[in-house]
Amino acid sequence: MKETHYTDSDIQVLEGLEAVRKRPGMYIGSTGERGLHHLVWEIVDNAVDEALAGFCDDIEVIVDKGDVIEVRDDGRGIPTGINEKTGLSTVETIFTVLHAGGKFGGEGYKVSGGLHGVGASVVNALSKWLEVKIYRDGNVYYQRFENGGHPVEPLKIIETCDPERTGSTVRFEPDEEIFKETTHYDYDTLYKRLQEIAFLNKGLRINLYDLREDDKHDTFLYNGGIIEYVQMLNKNKNVLHDDVIYLSGEEDNIFFEVAFQYNDGYNSNIYSFTNNINTYEGGTHEDGVKLALTRVINNYGKNQKLFKEKDESLSGDDVREGLTMIISCKHPDPQFEGQTKTKLGNSEVKKIASDVFSTGFERYLMENPTVAKTIIEKAMSASRARIAAKKARELVRRKGDLEITAFYGKLTDCKSKDPSESEIFLVEGDSAGGSAKNGRDYMTQAILPLRGKILNVEKARLDRALSNEEIKTIITAFGTGIGDEFDLSKLRYDKIIIMTDADVDGSHIRVLLLTLFYRFFRPIVEAGHVYAACPPLYKITHGKTIKYVLDDDEKDEYLASLPANVKPEISRNKGLGEMDPDELRDTTMAKETRILRQITVDDLQAADAAFEKLMGEEVEPRREFIEKNAGYAILDI
Repeated sequence: MKETHYTDSDIQVLEGLEAVRKRPGMYIGSTGERGLHHLVWEIVDNAVDEALAGFCDDIEVIVDKGDVIEVRDDGRGIPTGINEKTGLSTVETIFTVLHAGGKFGGEGYKVSGGLHGVGASVVNALSKWLEVKIYRDGNVYYQRFENGGHPVEPLKIIETCDPERTGSTVRFEPDEEIFKETTHYDYDTLYKRLQEIAFLNKGLRINLYDLREDDKHDTFLYNGGIIEYVQMLNKNKNVLHDDVIYLSGEEDNIFFEVAFQYNDGYNSNIYSFTNNINTYEGGTHEDGVKLALTRVINNYGKNQKLFKEKDESLSGDDVREGLTMIISCKHPDPQFEGQTKTKLGNSEVKKIASDVFSTGFERYLMENPTVAKTIIEKAMSASRARIAAKKARELVRRKGDLEITAFYGKLTDCKSKDPSESEIFLVEGDSAGGSAKNGRDYMTQAILPLRGKILNVEKARLDRALSNEEIKTIITAFGTGIGDEFDLSKLRYDKIIIMTDADVDGSHIRVLLLTLFYRFFRPIVEAGHVYAACPPLYKITHGKTIKYVLDDDEKDEYLASLPANVKPEISRNKGLGEMDPDELRDTTMAKETRILRQITVDDLQAADAAFEKLMGEEVEPRREFIEKNAGYAILDI
């Protein structure tokens, strides 16, 4: 019998901030780029909570040289007295004790985004050093922490200041021992989140400075709040009515507001927030609004006799077509489902959201009959398309019920029926498809060649997309269904790999496929199943050595590493179809040697704007983009 060693001494108790350093992913999600930026959000959220409480008007976020972060606010300043329970200063308690804060039911905060009381202490634990300054009662208080949150000395007064001045400044450097992947802060990531916070907090000024190189500076101040948010999201779209509709109300200390506007597109973009937290999985606030929107539009259409007797009621999808909407809820005691805080669970919010929305929107429709008629006509057009799509979907399903390997003779399926080990390559053209079929691992790799460029679904409703043969083939191959019938659990492949040439045409096909996934298969992207293959751009040969490189930078780096007397032969890969099966397998398909880039949708708003600009109806934004970026294109001449 195998001897095991498991005694009392094997049980470890991690004290204080040790637990955070041991398992940082439990507190910030990951130790990659996302977790690194999460440190900033934790400190910024504390400043925003002061704004929500009505005591802060200005926040500054500074990225200093060495990726040092500084966050300043003009709030009340952290209390500086001795904490009764810990015997330490309140400042030291907040920065060194988990689950310590003013958001657990005291009178300090009516509404707060950070409820766990771990933000400041976690940032401290994962920093090489952290400094905090508090401006309060005419004094400047200071404390420094090092080596994962250990205080260098107790809180002390270092100087005096104007008695009217209040606020807190936190400055820290992330610990590279924790963030081994990167400690570099991305300006665009900071920009997007801080802009979002400013939209959600009307009148709050946020300044972002980058002192690392160019001294970049952006100011965010939106007196129109979420109205301006909707206007930004609809910037490159044809809106159906000029005004953004804004509704708000308060009940039981729960403040609720919604802003929305219709455009002539076919997709809805609804973003919901609770206490500035993006609830991208929705929740009761979003459910209440959606139900009320459908009910109010149907009732108005019937009462105004805009529907024919034979017309069926409009569905939720019908009334949301072309809708851009921001929902924001400020709740004193939000209950989120799960640790990620991405779905609001408070049951009472659903009724409040529904009541506030219904009352306001009914009044708006009665007072604006022209806009009301435009919205109804848009929804009725969507309804007719939905019925047509249903018929097309039934046709696709019937074809999908045939033996999967038989449809159109296109799919070369893998032998394994276990989705967890199976993957499908979407390949550009029959030529590359032939090489891929012969070079694949027949057990786990399926090949689906695509002939030509698929339909641009940014400009098409679901019914038209379902009449496209290439798209029908993709739907059948995936097995998930589409639209109302979509079921992620039925996905037949763990990895969906887009494999196109490294040229302009290949890029275009890749964007068309991503547009399709984004619009009709978004959960597949969000679940991390979509990848782009990275075929080599160059083949470098010298003697018996063959080296494949992905791009010009890698080529130059490799050539510089060769001895001066070596005269390599360099050939540029024109396309996947020109590779023989062995070469394609070794460079692009084999699990041991290939490079895959996972496709994610971290910022849905930004992705939506990009797809709209590049693939939408408006020609002018696309022309401007092409003119601006034409110099970066690689042409095969």
